[in-house]
Formats: sequence, structure tokens, C-alpha cells
Amino acid sequence: MPGRWQTFYRFWNDVTRERLDLTLLELVPALQRFVPPATVFDKMQYSAFADGRLALLLRARNIETLLVTGAETDVCVLATVMAAVDLGFRVVLVTDAICSSSDEGHDALMRMYEQRLSIQLELATADDLIAALHPE
Repeated sequence: MPGRWQTFYRFWNDVTRERLDLTLLELVPALQRFVPPATVFDKMQYSAFADGRLALLLRARNIETLLVTGAETDVCVLATVMAAVDLGFRVVLVTDAICSSSDEGHDALMRMYEQRLSIQLELATADDLIAALHPE
């Protein structure tokens, strides 16, 4: 990656592909069984939408609603959520399926997601989603 990404990768060099155990990047078996039909691709920037591939894939499949989970509530999740909102997707943030290396950042962003973005963003727990998808 160009520019300031080089500084980032020098600081976080232990999590680059050159140094990381690549098996740590594999999906856990419980998720791997969904591939295919699910599609997996690596992202190189904070937002999963940065290079355009994800939006094209979702539009081609007529997907309008996204369930967002992930690491770094206050960085990657934030960038992805904001891009998804900008692109007009319905976004459901799975509140107990996101985390951050910064508890303070996580807590601050969870408040912002709930208070500031509540018109454009829905919050739900994994249990709420499972119950909604599989009512008894």
C-alpha cells in the first residue's frame, strides 16, 4: 500500500503477511462450511468497500441489507459502516460480534452508533438476529 500505509505497516509489522502465521487468517470451521456459496476476499484498507469489489458483488446479488461484525469497532468497523451507509445499504451492526483493541474507543463508538447514527443504522445482538431469522 502507498503513502502513510507504509508507516502503519512498519509500526504493525508483526501482523503483516510476511510475519503472521497465515493459518490465523483462515475462517473458523463453523464459518468455513458456508464457503461457497459465501465469497471471501481480503481487504487492504480500513473499509471493506474501499476498492469497490464488495459493493459490486452485493449489487450483483441484489443484496440490500448487511449484518456487520468485525474487529476494531472504532477503525475498520466504523469505516465499513459509514461507507455502507453512504452507498445506501441497510446496515445492522451486530453489537456483540464486534471488538476493538481499545476499550475506550469501542465504548465511544458504540455510544455514537446508538445515539448519532440510529436513523441510518440498526443495532442488534446475535441472539436477536438468530431469533428473528428462526422464530420458534
